[in-house]
Amino acid sequence: MSSSKVLKWVTGGLEAILGIPILGATIVLSFLWIPLFVMLILHIITLVITNKEGGSTTGSILGIVTSCIAWIPFVGMIMHILTAIFLMIDASKSDSKENQFV
Repeated sequence: MSSSKVLKWVTGGLEAILGIPILGATIVLSFLWIPLFVMLILHIITLVITNKEGGSTTGSILGIVTSCIAWIPFVGMIMHILTAIFLMIDASKSDSKENQFV
């Protein structure tokens, strides 16, 4: 499994946790919005690695946007859920390099 796929699974799972209405809000507020900054950094790292490996960057770009606007209460929750879905769909797709026979 490529490192970009692992990062997509990790960031997708974290986004899913932050998308849970009361739990996600409690985590973000209790740590003074630091989780949003951490997720922004993780999404940027995932984007760079995915871009180098030639994978789909849709989920990572959406994650960057989500991290920037997630401080808005209900918008943030919906964006976290959508980002988690996109990242996990991207991570579940097979890599074109893995399917090629040498």
